[in-house]
Amino acid sequence: MAEQVKVTLVKSAAHRLPKQRAIVKSLGLNRVSSTVTLPDNEATRGAIFKIAHLVTVEVVK
Repeated sequence: MAEQVKVTLVKSAAHRLPKQRAIVKSLGLNRVSSTVTLPDNEATRGAIFKIAHLVTVEVVK
């Protein structure tokens, strides 16, 4: 089974660059403390890298 990552928004996306706000929304994160489980692939990793200062990431097996 493929690994997944659990992404939690820890800082608000308000007052951030529009691209960063769009990435937060596209990942399915709505408000601070919201968590979503996503597949661990290059596209997800790239999106997380762009907003790394706003989220925490855990690898889920």
